[in-house]
Amino acid sequence: MFHVEPRESVEPRPGRLHLFDLDGTLIRGSAAAVEISRQLGLVEEIAALEAGFLRGLTPDEFAVRARALWSTLTSEQVAAAFAGAPWLAGIREVWADIRARGERCAVISLSPDFFVERLLDWGVDTTHGSRWPAVPFVEPIHRPGILDAAAKVRIARELCEGYGVGWADCVAYGDSMSDAELFTVVRHTVAVNADHHLAGLSRHSYTGGDLREAYALVRNSAA
Repeated sequence: MFHVEPRESVEPRPGRLHLFDLDGTLIRGSAAAVEISRQLGLVEEIAALEAGFLRGLTPDEFAVRARALWSTLTSEQVAAAFAGAPWLAGIREVWADIRARGERCAVISLSPDFFVERLLDWGVDTTHGSRWPAVPFVEPIHRPGILDAAAKVRIARELCEGYGVGWADCVAYGDSMSDAELFTVVRHTVAVNADHHLAGLSRHSYTGGDLREAYALVRNSAA
């Protein structure tokens, strides 16, 4: 385990960018859509949609159908879903350590932006989620705003360009098929409670409930 040292006592290591997935990675064994649906009593319905996604349902079609399920969703229910999600321990501490070392961190997720952006309060530099209409919903899903696996790579590339770093300076943390494409281009990768889609693609693998332990695998080796 590590501890966060005072910023001025740590030699900065500019150029390293940490890219975090959300569903199944920062949230262990669950996803934003599942936690939102739980608040609405729609666990079975979202499970059917999730199964369809695994069988090939596109992310934009998933979003359209989820939007129909969540027609009565309120901001209070989103807040409750976020608060009640099974988050890994140590997320705030990891992001504080990354920033104290002069590095950057971002969350890139296919989940709705109104859920993902709540992580900004935990200390991540930037979040990128699928663009959904505001809650409560009035507008329909704008399909081009829904992210897919390729969009994760595109956003990561844009972040690299913005921060002036390359793929060799990135660390990616993910768990499933939506992370596989990113794992093929990023040098330093950590499979976190991952399924078979990342088998053979990750440099490191972690199973457990504490992000600090996963981060420790690459904290000093990813320079």
